[in-house]
Amino acid sequence: MRQLGSPHLHLSSVGSTNDRARELAAAGAPHGTLVSADEQSSGRGRQGREWVAPRRSSILISLLLRNPPELLPLIAAVAVAEVCGPTALIKWPNDVLLASAAEPPAKVAGILCEARPQQDWAIVGIGLNAALDVELLPSELRGQVATLGLRSDERAPLMTRLVAVLEQKLALPADEILALWQQRDALRGEQISWTTGELVESGTASGISANGALIVRRADGSEQELSAAEVHLTPATS
Repeated sequence: MRQLGSPHLHLSSVGSTNDRARELAAAGAPHGTLVSADEQSSGRGRQGREWVAPRRSSILISLLLRNPPELLPLIAAVAVAEVCGPTALIKWPNDVLLASAAEPPAKVAGILCEARPQQDWAIVGIGLNAALDVELLPSELRGQVATLGLRSDERAPLMTRLVAVLEQKLALPADEILALWQQRDALRGEQISWTTGELVESGTASGISANGALIVRRADGSEQELSAAEVHLTPATS
């Protein structure tokens, strides 16, 4: 199977790397096709949220995977966290956080996987704050966002490493991916809340299941599995 990252389309500016990669997938682009950009005008995360990244501040990539594995979002999160270093944590379902002794964990990366099961392909999009100057962000975002603190010209080598690490993780069996993910679980043992329709529910995060769902334990001791497609999670203390 073709190595990830080839062919590689790099754009100075694009609406969304995920959208461009989806266009290429529909046109028959091969497995491993990589789209990267210095800037996005319409970057997005889950549930249509905007992804803000000043020009040349972040790694903005989307990869086309044909015959994608079931645990692709978890695999991508494990790869991104490894690249971000030993203090990186994963907040289910798709955020990578940087922890420090002085500040609460803050988001350094987001992952958006968009699958087309009937066509047997998926796009994994990654936005990583590699060289972001947090002071350039809107004031309401500064306390929620972290950066690796690199120079802008260090983004390309880090992108190459990220793609290589992702390829390595894709080759691992599911049980190893689950174990690696659980080692960086930012929510385990934390009180969380989620919404189902207009109903707000709460419980304690208790890890993830074999299919990547979040396990929550209610006050009465019962457990429930939550999937990313069904719920919106918010920490109870936020």
